[in-house]
Amino acid sequence: MTAATAVDERLAPASLLRRLLARPELGAVVGAVAVFVFFSIVAPTFLQASSLSTILYSASTIGIMAVPVALLMIGGEFDLSAGVMVTTSALVSSMFSYQMTANVWVGVGVSLLVTLAIGFFNGFMLTRTKLPSFIITLGTFLMLTGLNLGFTKLISGTVSTKSIADMEGFPSARALFASKWEIGSVTLQITVLWWLALVAVATWILLRTRAGNWIFAVGGGADAARAVGVPVVKTRIGLYMGVALCAWISGQHILFSFDVVQSGEGVGNEFLYIIAAVIGGCLMTGGYGSAIGSAVGAFIFGMTSNGIVYAQWNPDWFKFFLGAMLLLATLLNAWVRKRAEASK
Repeated sequence: MTAATAVDERLAPASLLRRLLARPELGAVVGAVAVFVFFSIVAPTFLQASSLSTILYSASTIGIMAVPVALLMIGGEFDLSAGVMVTTSALVSSMFSYQMTANVWVGVGVSLLVTLAIGFFNGFMLTRTKLPSFIITLGTFLMLTGLNLGFTKLISGTVSTKSIADMEGFPSARALFASKWEIGSVTLQITVLWWLALVAVATWILLRTRAGNWIFAVGGGADAARAVGVPVVKTRIGLYMGVALCAWISGQHILFSFDVVQSGEGVGNEFLYIIAAVIGGCLMTGGYGSAIGSAVGAFIFGMTSNGIVYAQWNPDWFKFFLGAMLLLATLLNAWVRKRAEASK
């Protein structure tokens, strides 16, 4: 055996192109550049600073939830109750504060416990029953939809909650969940900071911790992961509770932005979170993806949803563009993966 062949090929330095092709978010970055250039040409107001702040806010409201949904998809599972869970979190905070206490922070704390319990329920039922996550979370979605409407009408007499804007603790809660700053002609919403912080934490978990290895292992094959000692049950429950935690953050933002909450909000948003994760490079089959990719996917969503308005197109076409982007992103990601595997 020669000295050259004795060197482990896994330790050989990889080229820049090879490292780029191995990144899950490469396809999303290419797509983001294409969308940015396209709307820069067709919509003259797209490049204005005020437009950028609107795009970032729109992207952050989707991106906060796309981060944990991406981690869940890397772990091989889905959560169809994520959108409605956001509304449930806001409703619990509002109604508990209004009916039971004079300080909104008590309601916010109770809402956190309730939302985490919903996430634990999803993960526990999934691991106990062995049913597909589609069935488990679809059941949770329907139950929460009914509970949101039923309890809101039972307590408030209408489909929306009472205003809690004059209650103690509201200003400090609004500062944490719904504040904004004017920087010249740009308005920076605090959701953008929440979004970036969550992306950073999720990336650190995936790439620098043992829990990140567990998530990839469970998504790649639960039985094989279990055979080598990965705590599959704890990992899955933790992922669902991560979705619940971010749903709580999003729900508090909605409540403290508008003072009241409509019980029917959130239905259908779970698909937007999944679309952002898929556009960002997460595979539907699990075991592959990144938190940064989900952020790029959410940014594409923000550019598209607002770019259509700036271009003065009929918004009725928005869902068509969203569906086309999902299809193109999936095809592009598949092509990038094949190129990456072929270059090994």
